Amino acid sequence: MKWDDLAQEPCSVARSLAVIGDRWTLMILRDAFLGLRRFEAFQTRLGISRSIVTERLNLLVAEGVLERRPYQDRPVRHEYRLTEKGLDLHPVIMAIVDWGDRHYAGEAGPPILRRHKGCGCDFHAVQVCSECGEPVTARDVEARPGPGAATVRSPT
Repeated sequence: MKWDDLAQEPCSVARSLAVIGDRWTLMILRDAFLGLRRFEAFQTRLGISRSIVTERLNLLVAEGVLERRPYQDRPVRHEYRLTEKGLDLHPVIMAIVDWGDRHYAGEAGPPILRRHKGCGCDFHAVQVCSECGEPVTARDVEARPGPGAATVRSPT
C-alpha cells in the first residue's frame, strides 16, 4: 500500500493517518493545543523548513482540522486555530502524551503537567466506556464489523 492510498482505505485508522500520520503534523497539532497559532511560532519551535510547515498547515486547513484567520492586514498574515474537528483530536494527543510520559519521561518525570481547570488537579489521560463509564483497556475491547465495514464476498 502506498502512503497516498491511505485516504481511500476502508479503515478509519488508515484514513486518519492520511491526515495526521506524519511526525511534523503531530508536532504542529501538539503546539496548536499548547496555544501556538502563528506560522513563525510553529517554524521556530520545530526548527524545520518553512516549506514543511507550509505543507503541513495547508493539509490541516484543507482537512478542516485548522482554520486560517487573518490577524494583520499589511502585510496580510494569518494565524491557525483548531476547529471543532481539530479539537476532537484532543483525546488522541492526550493519549500519545500519556504514553510518552509513562514510557519516555525519564526519572525527572513528565516535561509538562496538565491541570483540569474544573477541579484544579493535574491529570493523565484515561479511556472510559461511553456507555457505562468504566475504564477501558486493550484487553477489555473486542472488535466487530460496523455498518461502514467493507462487504466481503464469499469465494465461489
